[in-house]
Parts: sequence; structure tokens; C-alpha cells
Amino acid sequence: MIQEIGKTEQGDLIINMGPQHPATHGVLHLRVTLNGETIVKVEPHLGYIHRSIEKMCESLNYRQFIYSTSRMDYLSAHINNHACAMCVEKGLQVEIPPRAQYIRIIMDELTRLASHLLWWGAMAMDIGAFTPFFHSFRERETITDIMEETCGARLTMNYMVPGGVMVDIHPNFQKRVIDFIAQYKSKIHEYHELVTGNTIFINRMKGVGIISKEDAISFGCSGPVARATGLSCDVRKIFPYEIYDQLEFDEILETAGDSLARYTVRMKEMDQSIKIIEQLIHNIPEGEFQAKTKAVLKLPKGEFYTRAETARGEFGVYIVSEGGMTPYRIKFRSPGFSNLSALDHMARGAKIGDLIAMMGTLDLVIPDIDR
Repeated sequence: MIQEIGKTEQGDLIINMGPQHPATHGVLHLRVTLNGETIVKVEPHLGYIHRSIEKMCESLNYRQFIYSTSRMDYLSAHINNHACAMCVEKGLQVEIPPRAQYIRIIMDELTRLASHLLWWGAMAMDIGAFTPFFHSFRERETITDIMEETCGARLTMNYMVPGGVMVDIHPNFQKRVIDFIAQYKSKIHEYHELVTGNTIFINRMKGVGIISKEDAISFGCSGPVARATGLSCDVRKIFPYEIYDQLEFDEILETAGDSLARYTVRMKEMDQSIKIIEQLIHNIPEGEFQAKTKAVLKLPKGEFYTRAETARGEFGVYIVSEGGMTPYRIKFRSPGFSNLSALDHMARGAKIGDLIAMMGTLDLVIPDIDR
């Protein structure tokens, strides 16, 4: 609910948006100062779902802590787990079998597609279009069925392990992924007809929530939010991991920096994820799906950092090891926190109705911010 909580000395109205509000996509509380309908200031109040995940991880061993990150950005669970596994592998200097690398990237890109599909449907519903939500979940359901068949779960899959993946892919996996690609290609025109080319939608998005390339750098933005300003920051291109450097795909950049540009980046990124999967799905090599590792993992004393490109931007994993079975210190660099920090800057001077469009195109997952 939106509630009035008072006025400033200048007569500006202060309202609460959230923490229980459908447009906040979770328990986020915004304290919005308004002059009429014009936004003067937006103050995010965080911590409603803070679980101290980083501190919890310090009491878990190097196999266990990985899956805590599934509960942060739960829509990028595979990719979060992948980054954690790579950080452990960096410390252990483990070589990952080619089969595992192919499977990991396919799973990552399916995760990115599922996340962007949910974002598209939810974002459209936020600004008043109900039908797209059902279209997006039609394709997303196919992906979650594929995940369930191989991983045994649909959202927090817990599939990545140090050295590779937990189990080999299901015998139906390749066929079902190929069928999904055909399904996606036959349906994506509906997305553009319903939303992308809709005059009402364009008017709601164009010129709304503008952030410059310089400001995106200053706020530490990453992912589609930053690339919509023209900032090249795709970790898969700049710091390629696994076999991303052997694949052909484009880093999608727009320059307007507004809500429409952020929308366009994500829509085009889905096409690139399909392109990546097409290069891999027919060519998954035979062999082991997991490297041999010790039952009890101990990282050598030192500091280790890895990063991965989630659906929302750069996810970083920093481990300090004292040589024991558990990390001495763990720090996660989640993309949502930095992206949210730019909301006040892009919202000032806009109308209260435009705040919903801005938040929809920031694509916030609140547990990723609170941790």
C-alpha cells in the first residue's frame, strides 16, 4: 500500500511505498518525497529480508556455502552457484572437464532466459498490461520443466559443484532444449506485437528514468542497466570464463539510458542467449561431468575472487581462506544493490507514475540486495 506519512517544512508530501507493495517485487520500502505528483527524492529502506548470508557462509564448508547464493538472486540461482564454484576451483586449481563447461553455460543461459521472461511479464503487468504475464510464463514453464528433469528442482537448483555439475544431464535434455529454442523463435514475435511496438508502452518508457554512462559508472551499475547507457560491462566478454571466449555472441548496448533502452537490452539479450545455446547444444562433448576432488575441500591460505554475469549484472565472490575447511571471510558483490542505488538519481523530477516503470526496468530481486 502507498500511505501518506507526513509533510516537509517546504510542504512536500512524504509517502511510504511498500514494504508490502506489488510494484516493489519483494519487501522493499521506498520513502518517496513528492511535490504534487513530481518526485523530489526517493529513499530506499532495506533489510526486511536480510538473513546475514555472508556470515552464515563462514560456518559452512566449501561444498555447502555455494547453495546459500541460490536464495539471494533466486532468478539467477544457477549463475550465482556457478560463480561460487569457480571461486573454489580457482583456489584448488581444479581443471573442469569440457562436458561440464558446456553443461554449465547452457544452464546459465537457460537461467538468463527464464529470468528475463519473468521480468518481461512482471514489468508489463506493473505498468498495466496483464496479458503478457501469461505469454512469458508459457515459455518460462518449458525452461523450468527442463531444469526439473535434470536438476530435480525448478527455482533453486543446487546443481553446480566444485569441479563441474552434480549429476549428468537427463537423456531428454538436448531434445527438450532444441524443442524450446524452436518454441521461443515461433513465439517471440508475440512479445514484440503485444509490448515492444505498442505506442502506449513506448510513451510510458521513452525518456523515463534516464541515467548517463558516467553516472552508471559512478553508481557501480552493471548488467542491462549499465549497458543501456552504452557502458560495455558484460563479464562474459571482458573477463570470459569457461568457454565464453570461444563462442560468438554480441554484447547488447544502447545509448539512451532510459527505461525503453533497458527494456531493449534485455529483449535482445534473450536472442543472444538462444544463439549461445544453439552453438553448444548439438556439440556437448562426451566424458566426465565432474572433475575428481577430495571429499573434504580445503583452500590454500589466501584471497580469491571470481565474477560472473547474472541476469542483473556482475556477481562477484570474494573468499578469504586461512587454509581450513571453512572460509575465514566471504563477501558477495550483488548487482541489485548498486543498480538500486541509482533509483533516486534517475527518479528526481519524474512523476510518481513513472517510478513504477523505472523500478520495472531495474529488474530488482530484493533478497539479492538485502543478502
